[in-house]
Amino acid sequence: MAHDFLVKDIAFQAGVSTATVDRVLNGRDGVRRQTQQRVHAAIGELEKQQAGLEVHGRKFAIDIVMEAPERFTETVRHAFESEAATFMPTVFRSRFHFTETIRPQDIVQSLDRIRLRGTDGIVLKAPDVPEISLAVTRLEQAGIPVVTLVTDLPNAPRTAYAGADNRAAGETAAYLIGERFAGSPATALVTLSSNRFRGEEEREIGFRRTLRDRYPLIDLVEISEGYGRDEATGQLASAALAKHPGINAAYSIGGGNRAVIAAFKGAGRACSIFVAHDLDAGNLALLRQGDIHFVLHHDLKTDVRTVFRAILHRHRALSTPVRHQLSAVEVITPFNIPAGTG
Repeated sequence: MAHDFLVKDIAFQAGVSTATVDRVLNGRDGVRRQTQQRVHAAIGELEKQQAGLEVHGRKFAIDIVMEAPERFTETVRHAFESEAATFMPTVFRSRFHFTETIRPQDIVQSLDRIRLRGTDGIVLKAPDVPEISLAVTRLEQAGIPVVTLVTDLPNAPRTAYAGADNRAAGETAAYLIGERFAGSPATALVTLSSNRFRGEEEREIGFRRTLRDRYPLIDLVEISEGYGRDEATGQLASAALAKHPGINAAYSIGGGNRAVIAAFKGAGRACSIFVAHDLDAGNLALLRQGDIHFVLHHDLKTDVRTVFRAILHRHRALSTPVRHQLSAVEVITPFNIPAGTG
């Protein structure tokens, strides 16, 4: 693979040693296949970041650490890569650490490794558990800003949160489903990827409270720990449908929507209204074909701009402090899909 990057830059991007990079580039044995793939992916990321950069300003290397399904992390990757260009001549170089499922202690180890290696900032989507909050504390004490993305860690001393008002999103979902049934009894299936994420918990709280206050005839059946993966989420949904024959609506907080829809169809049951989150490629297709009725969407690019500004301010490269401003939640139907989507 031809390139003009220094071995140390590739090593930094891949999160491995320079000796490992040297072995990979020279085709020597002793490197695991997964590590080889990380090195080649790092070169690809550096090429993307270098493309078209003719104005050189201050450079910031940041790490994005996320536990989320691949369909969502790919949307996040695109948002960071596209928005970085809008901050020229400042250059943001992003390293992505994405996993679909990972133990909290492994996230802590990753954060500690990044802290010891050095970085200009960390963007974090992780469960709200004490050990991760302590790792964030260590990062902030070391002078490394941490910005939580999409789901917050309010008990940790993070620099900022970038994302939507999750409780308002849940309340909006309750309104859409409640008004659909117009005072008639119904049962909604609520799907979470995991109850460890504060953002999902906030959505569920808003949803449950609004139904209780305004639509008391609507019952809830909740499933979780499918981690947004189709197979696991589909199994949980099928079991819930078999146990609760009254389920006739769905509010998907945590993804796995194609599998949930398949579970309804497999059970021979109609889903009168399906409300989901995030306008990724999968949800866009389901919305257009009528399997999803509403998508609660917030602009990730707005969140990424908040991330960049927060990191710049912590490094005294931006004088204006970042205001605590949540990104707006939009209700998307097949008739108001934002231009340029899909």
